[in-house]
Amino acid sequence: MSGPGRRIALTSLVVWDYDEAIAWYREKLGFRVIEDTRIGDGGKRWVVVGPQNAGGACLLLAKADGAAQEAAIGNQSGGRVFLFLHTDDFRRDHQAMQARGVVFREEPRRESYGIVAVFADLYGNLWDLLEPFDRNV
Repeated sequence: MSGPGRRIALTSLVVWDYDEAIAWYREKLGFRVIEDTRIGDGGKRWVVVGPQNAGGACLLLAKADGAAQEAAIGNQSGGRVFLFLHTDDFRRDHQAMQARGVVFREEPRRESYGIVAVFADLYGNLWDLLEPFDRNV
């Protein structure tokens, strides 16, 4: 059952520390904090970050709770590319991200679907920076 009123809004990303993760996503990727609300008295927060002009899904930064969640930090997808950051100007964003210290795992490459390069976030999760050839992708 799907309809035009439904969409994937958030992807939960397990992190060590809210503020550390917020700082990295703001400083390295230029994301903004969309929401940062305290939940209860235990230090839990509802933290949502995303690109400046986020029109799609955003990240819910979820502080690890217990050993099993801590073990998943940086490896939520078993070492595969996990998240995809689309851009309308690959060269601009690739250069800016490198200048801010983002570590790319490969040189940019041209694929049938677009220009892409894999980078790692502060915990080692793998991302694609991708300029799709079809802007509707």
